[in-house]
Amino acid sequence: MISTKIIVPGQAEGVVLKLQAPLSFWGGVNPKTGVIIQVDHPDCGTSITNTILALPGLIGSSSSSAVLLELLYKEIAPKAILMAEVDAILALGDLVAKEMGYPTISILQTPIDPLVTGQTVVIDNQGHLKF
Repeated sequence: MISTKIIVPGQAEGVVLKLQAPLSFWGGVNPKTGVIIQVDHPDCGTSITNTILALPGLIGSSSSSAVLLELLYKEIAPKAILMAEVDAILALGDLVAKEMGYPTISILQTPIDPLVTGQTVVIDNQGHLKF
């Protein structure tokens, strides 16, 4: 079990997708499909929908929150986002989704090194990760 810092509370269970490199949601994720479209990204072509998305970092854009909001609205977002570094802009999209009555997800800050793509993880309301 790993403890985390809760950015946006919630619980989830799913399969980890650990990205190989930082990603920009704006221009890096198709908001209509949930697929990584950043052509120079090693995970280009991979869907983030319904995953426990482990991000080594984000490439900043204040529009990333809008992309996450669109993914949440269309119900094609990840089940949760685990970030090595806090990104308030991305979390803002989740908070706005809550205010608009859309589904929301848990966003946590945690070391992602122990995570492996394909493993199942459970996130409880206290922000603990169970493998």
